[in-house]
Amino acid sequence: MKPKVYITRDIPQDVEAYIAEHCSYSKWEQEEPIPRDHLFTNLADADGLLTSGGKIDAELLDHAPLLKAVSTISVGYNNFDLEAMKARGIIGTNTPEVLNDTVADLIMALMLSTARRITELDRYVKDGLWKSGDDAELFGLDVHHKTLGIIGMGEIGETVARRGKWGFSMNVLYHNRHRKLEAEDAIAAEYRELDDLLHESDFVVLMTPLTPETRQMIGQREFALMKPTAVFINASRGATVDEAALISALQNRTIYGAGLDVFEREPVLPENPLLSLPNVVTLPHIDSATGQTRHDMTMLAAQNLVSAHYGRTPPNVVRELRG
Repeated sequence: MKPKVYITRDIPQDVEAYIAEHCSYSKWEQEEPIPRDHLFTNLADADGLLTSGGKIDAELLDHAPLLKAVSTISVGYNNFDLEAMKARGIIGTNTPEVLNDTVADLIMALMLSTARRITELDRYVKDGLWKSGDDAELFGLDVHHKTLGIIGMGEIGETVARRGKWGFSMNVLYHNRHRKLEAEDAIAAEYRELDDLLHESDFVVLMTPLTPETRQMIGQREFALMKPTAVFINASRGATVDEAALISALQNRTIYGAGLDVFEREPVLPENPLLSLPNVVTLPHIDSATGQTRHDMTMLAAQNLVSAHYGRTPPNVVRELRG
């Protein structure tokens, strides 16, 4: 008998067909997020869950006595209660690697648009403010030949580093839990302690996962260590930054600017001061948001889920749940 899985969002037709080939399934058909009580009802007899968010915690697992695997369509899995899943022997998988290039492209776009004031000056032109003779008011910062500091040298961080090194002739520094000797050899990346990286870098890119150790790891002290001409980029998770400290650093010009794809609260509230600051580029958490990449992530998540139910080790079990 085929395992039964529940799908919490719309997915491409070919991915749905792949799941149908291997599993019986039902899915949430609405555009709005699935209500938690509705999810509980549908997990009562489900063997697997394909999702892209929402807490996978002890309360949910109590409503899913047959559940064997949860596959998330994302790299991040901070919505997994790892201890609760481990206690019940639940397999948890994610979708790394397939989105590396797409996210790296977005990070470079944030760097360029913040340094060269692209969104600010786009509005400047559209508002009819462009006059001859005002060039100095439009100056930004160069990106090429500057120092790029990456905090969190995972696969996406390395992909960004290669773009910076080979595309823009940047000097690459990095801070990570462990030295990445291959990256040091391949792209001449130099390891730095965090304070030294913040002090030396022209562009600081935060790419750490959200863990208890990284929550609000960049705050008032860290912004004070940065150059007044530094550009800060956050494409990790909003909670890795003390947002109030970031707002203060931008308002007081402690740093030059910021490019943000993530926020403490999402969707961001209209009254958030970040939305009214001219030296901030704000995006709606679109890190991997291209049609092809999201399709590939969804297919990989489906393959992870199917593998878990047919006696094969899924290729992307999250690190804490392996073994």
